[in-house]
Amino acid sequence: MASERVTLTVSDPEGDRDVDLSSPNKVIWPEAATGSGDDGITKAELADYVQTVATPFLNANGHRPVSLERFRNGVKAGSEAFFSKNPPKGTPDFVDAVTVTYNSGRQHPQIVLNRPSAIVWAVQMNTIVFHPWASLASDTDNPIELRIDLDPQPGTDFKDAVTAAHGLREVLREADLEPFIKTSGNRGLHVFCPITPAHEFLDVRHAVIAAGRELERRMPDQVTMNWWKEERGERIFIDFNQANRDRTMAGAYSPRALPAATVSTPVEWDELDDVDPMTFTVRSIPARLADVGDPWARIQDNPGRIDTLLGWWERDLENGLGELSFPPEFPKMPGEPPRVQPSKRVAENWDAEGNRIDD
Repeated sequence: MASERVTLTVSDPEGDRDVDLSSPNKVIWPEAATGSGDDGITKAELADYVQTVATPFLNANGHRPVSLERFRNGVKAGSEAFFSKNPPKGTPDFVDAVTVTYNSGRQHPQIVLNRPSAIVWAVQMNTIVFHPWASLASDTDNPIELRIDLDPQPGTDFKDAVTAAHGLREVLREADLEPFIKTSGNRGLHVFCPITPAHEFLDVRHAVIAAGRELERRMPDQVTMNWWKEERGERIFIDFNQANRDRTMAGAYSPRALPAATVSTPVEWDELDDVDPMTFTVRSIPARLADVGDPWARIQDNPGRIDTLLGWWERDLENGLGELSFPPEFPKMPGEPPRVQPSKRVAENWDAEGNRIDD
């Protein structure tokens, strides 16, 4: 039997475009149901959501390489995700692409979302989370954003991340940058600074490390730069590796693959202390945008430079503080779940050739 299919008319800058949506009544977030008669958020409702938020979404995530995190069976126990970076076979001509260079030196085309119909197409492809690069398709090697992920560790929570974020804002402003902030869609916070695309990814990563080290000096009991999870303690981890070329985080207004259908949401600094990130959902964000607008609408109006932070990096080098760990890649044992947190203990069980070292 053929699956149910509807055709949506999507308003693009070039004019209206029809986009097919299969299985529109498939429930994506069953646990987001609010009561009797509500089975949860469907694929059709997600398609409506991305059209409603298309302008701020594209302002934050469009015109740049993006990875699509796709879930064939929605957000439920046992469902698995996979990533699409390259345009799959049959990608329509209104979905753009750009050739990018990965850390390995390999080059390949990657998806670029430039219009509302392309976002709806991504929903048709069962995308839930959108992971944009920090650089534009017009210059993929030089980021236009400095990004810092404030990641609560066991024993800390969102309020601790808020405290760290205020401290980080002071550090970044002293470095002549203007930070913007959003919820991660979970327990953490993402701090973005618009920058001129004058430096490649490694320089921006060094700028992030310099800012993180300065914050750690000021708040040693609240934040940590320790890469190994065993050494972090009950502190907020400043994830400097999110600045790498091959690393991304959920974009602004992207849903998250969590039971409540939470959304990574830009907020104003003066509302941050009272924010409950769990209230920002696929169902609540359209009303929020109508009421308060997009706090990131002008994020790229006055990009800064990372010169001051790079000066701090050089100063730290002279004082004996060098490069920090890059994300390790170690083979996984059969049936082992994905490792979200890097474990020094696990890493030490593997040699440089990827062979397991017996205990």
